[in-house]
Amino acid sequence: MSTNTTTISTISIESLIVAYYALALIIVGTILNLLTFLILCRSTFRDTNARATLHYMRTIAIFDIFMLYGWNLDHYLVITHEFSLHEYSIASCKFISFISVFATQTSAWLRVFICIEQYASSTRLYRTCFSRSKSILIIIACIIITSILLNLHILLFACYRRSNGTISIQAQSYQIYPLWDYVQLGVYNCVPFILMVIFNSGVIYHLIHLRRRTTIRNSRIQNRTITLTLVITTSLFLIMAIPANVADSFFRKSNQTILHFLDGILYTYHIISFPLYLITFSEFRRECIAMLTCKNCNKRVEPHKDIQLRIEINIT
Repeated sequence: MSTNTTTISTISIESLIVAYYALALIIVGTILNLLTFLILCRSTFRDTNARATLHYMRTIAIFDIFMLYGWNLDHYLVITHEFSLHEYSIASCKFISFISVFATQTSAWLRVFICIEQYASSTRLYRTCFSRSKSILIIIACIIITSILLNLHILLFACYRRSNGTISIQAQSYQIYPLWDYVQLGVYNCVPFILMVIFNSGVIYHLIHLRRRTTIRNSRIQNRTITLTLVITTSLFLIMAIPANVADSFFRKSNQTILHFLDGILYTYHIISFPLYLITFSEFRRECIAMLTCKNCNKRVEPHKDIQLRIEINIT
C-alpha cells in the first residue's frame, strides 16, 4: 500500500492530466466517431452518386478511431501504469508503431483528396473524375494501400529483443528513428499542408463568389453546406496537427509535458468531427436527432394510417 502511494505521489499533476486526458480521448472519441459513421450510413446519406464525398467522411471516421489507439494509448499506460506497449512484446511494439504512423498518414491524405474533390466540384459545372463515387472508392483504396506499403517495413523489421531482454523499437539492420520521424513530418504534415492550403483557398474563393453568379446549378447550391463543413475541418487539421509533429521531430528532448500537451491537441482533432458536423452540417444534425429519438420509426407508422383512412373514405 505504501509503495503504491509513493508511486502515485511521484507522478506530477501535469502528467496525470495528460494521462487521463488521453484516456478520455479514447473513450469519447470512439463513441463520437462510431456515431458519425452510423449517421453517415443512414438512408439520407446513401445516395453517394449525388455526394460522393460521403465515402471520404465515413472512412475518416474509422481511421480517426485507429488514431486514438496508437501513441495516445501509450501516453496513458506509461504515466499511470508504468507500462508501455512498445516494451510489452515484439507484436505489440510492431502494432503500435505501425498503426500510429499508418493511421495518421492515411487520415491526412483522405483530407487532402476531400479538398481536391471539393475544389473540383465548386469550380466545374460538370462532374469530374474526383467527384464520381466509383473513382473516390478507388482513390481511397489507393491511399490505404500506398500508406501500408510505405510503412510495411515497420511490421517486417522494426522491434527486436536486445541481449538484456528489453525491446527496442528500432530495426536490427538499420535505424528507423529519427529518420522516420522526418518522413512522417513530410508525408503527414508538410505535403498535405501545402495541398490543403492551395485547394482550400480555391474552394473559399469560389464560395465567396458563389452568390454573385447568376447561373448556378441546384446541385452546387445543395453541396455548399457540406463544402463549408469540410473546409473548416481541414483548416483545423492544419492548425492542430502540425505543431505536435514538428515538436516531436525536432524537439523530442524538450519538456515532455509540453510535447504531451501538443500531442493532446493533435489527438483532440480526431474526435471533433462529430461536433463540427453537428454544428455546421444541417442534414447531419437532423439525422442525428432522428436516430437518437427513433423519429424514423414513428414516420413509418404514419403512412399506414393515412392509407387506412383513404380506404375508409373510399368505402363510405
